[in-house]
Amino acid sequence: MSNECAASGGLQMSWQDIDRSPLRSAFTGVADQVPVALPPRPGVVAGSLDLRVLELLTARLCHELIGPIAAINNGMELLADESVLVRGEPDPGFARDAISLIGDSASRAASRLQFYRFAYGYHGASMVGSPPNELASRFFEKTQIACDYGENIRTLPLDWQRLACNLLLTGAEVLSRGGNLVLAAARDGLDVEATGEFTPMSPETSAALLLATPVAALTPRSVQAYFTGLLAKTLGCRLVRTEEFRRLRLTAVAFAG
Repeated sequence: MSNECAASGGLQMSWQDIDRSPLRSAFTGVADQVPVALPPRPGVVAGSLDLRVLELLTARLCHELIGPIAAINNGMELLADESVLVRGEPDPGFARDAISLIGDSASRAASRLQFYRFAYGYHGASMVGSPPNELASRFFEKTQIACDYGENIRTLPLDWQRLACNLLLTGAEVLSRGGNLVLAAARDGLDVEATGEFTPMSPETSAALLLATPVAALTPRSVQAYFTGLLAKTLGCRLVRTEEFRRLRLTAVAFAG
C-alpha cells in the first residue's frame, strides 16, 4: 500500500513564521469558508498533566519502541553468534541480512521517537528537525496504513499540527487491519477520516476522547484519546466522532463563542 503522507514541494512559510502566525490568518483560505470566530491560540496545554496521564503516555511510548529496539538487539546477537559459519568462515549473506535487520529497526525506532517527540513533547517552541508532515510520513511508512497529510494542514500553527498528529494516532487505533487516514482542514478546524476494515472505537476510548473518563480509570489504550481531547480543549475545540461502516471521522469543532 503506497503512503501518501510524504511532503511534496517547499513550505510556504518558515516554521518560526508558522509558529508565530495567528490562528485566524493561518486558517484563511485553508478551507472553503473558515468561521471568523475560530478559537485563539493558548499555545500549550494549560496547567500540569495528572501524573497518571504522564505515566500512561510513557508506557505507551515504551510499547511503541520496544519492538524495533528488540529487533536491533536480536540482530546484534545474530552477528555475535560465532557458531553461524560456512566452512569455518562467517556467511556474508547472513551478515548482510542481520545488518539490514538492524538498520531497518533502527530507522523505525528513530521515526517513532521523532514523531512522538513532537506529538507529545512540543511545547510552543520553534520547530526543530523535520516538519510534522514528514514526521507523520516516516511514522506510517512500511505499515498497513496509508496516510494523507493534507497540504492545507502544513501551513497551520504548530500547536494545531500537534493536535493533527494526535488525531492521526487516535484514528490509527481503529485500523488494526490497515486502511487509510486522511487529514484535512475543516470549516471549524481539523478533520481526520479513517477508512478500512477496522474495529469500532470502544466506549472506553470514546469517553476518553470527550474527557468524560476519570483520570483514575484511564488505561494505556484509552490515554491517547484522552490526551487528544486535552489538546483540542486547550485550542478551544471539542472533538466530534462520527462512525459509519468502515469509516470513522474525528473533527475538532470550535466552541461556540
